[in-house]
Amino acid sequence: MKRALAALLLLGTAPLPQVDDALITGDTLPPKLSDYRFFNGGAPNARVTAYHLNTTLFSDYTDKDRWFYLPPNTRVSFDAAGTVQFPQGAAIIKTFRYGDRKLETRVLLHRGAGWQALPYVWDGADAVLKRGGTRLAATVKGQAISYAVPNVNQCKECHQTGALLTPIGPKARNIDDGQLVAWQKAGLVNAAPAVAKLPRWDDPTQPIALRARAYLEVNCAHCHKPEGSASNSGLYLGWDKPVGPSLGIGKSPVAAGRGSGGRMVAIDPGHPEASIMTYRMASTEPGVAMPELGRATVHTEGVALIANWIAAMR
Repeated sequence: MKRALAALLLLGTAPLPQVDDALITGDTLPPKLSDYRFFNGGAPNARVTAYHLNTTLFSDYTDKDRWFYLPPNTRVSFDAAGTVQFPQGAAIIKTFRYGDRKLETRVLLHRGAGWQALPYVWDGADAVLKRGGTRLAATVKGQAISYAVPNVNQCKECHQTGALLTPIGPKARNIDDGQLVAWQKAGLVNAAPAVAKLPRWDDPTQPIALRARAYLEVNCAHCHKPEGSASNSGLYLGWDKPVGPSLGIGKSPVAAGRGSGGRMVAIDPGHPEASIMTYRMASTEPGVAMPELGRATVHTEGVALIANWIAAMR
């Protein structure tokens, strides 16, 4: 009995298996998510840290689990604007699921040539690489949908900043101070600059204008920014952009078409029903729907938020 107890104690204090750093920094494309050793029996391995965001991207009402990995003796830093700077060898891991059903895990690997985005689709106890993406049958709020796992080129459409592929979720303004302090104490991050925080978009105690801007920042601004894939639209929806035509207020579209739904401006103050923004958010029709990728359903609550924000403008 004593020997068995001693063995159990030894097992309990054994170090966790190490993440395979060579796979992260190398040029191979691991066929299975488990190859990286990010997890051990479902639990994160050493230096794999769970995190959450104040406001999150809508993706067909999926639940999401997020982690980042830092190689030994490295830390996360921030630039003056609060943008996270991950060291080479870092990884960002995000799993999309409906309850206990895991759909996909997207991995961003910080390699020598820059960031590499890879989608892994769950098949039983492991997820397999699907560079070409795939479709998964799912039921969301009683509606049968074809859930889209993006291919590697579609990943670039959202993650491209200028000529570079970059992370778009973790930013100091979208991470609460409690997490940042805990990570500093654990030696994982350097001090973050003092920046205005994004509120939760669904927090009714916060002003609707702040909630709406937070929603647009997270769901739209990664493309709608001067260096993003939608830069030619002249519609810039970032949290730090001034209120005015570039935000869409009174702004006519650069290229009119069926995407405008016969409406004249992106945001018609006081009139969500006459605004292109709400029209496109409320559509699932290809060529009309915005965002273009990442959803097969309408985010009813998000549309209502933006509509109420526009209605309150005078």
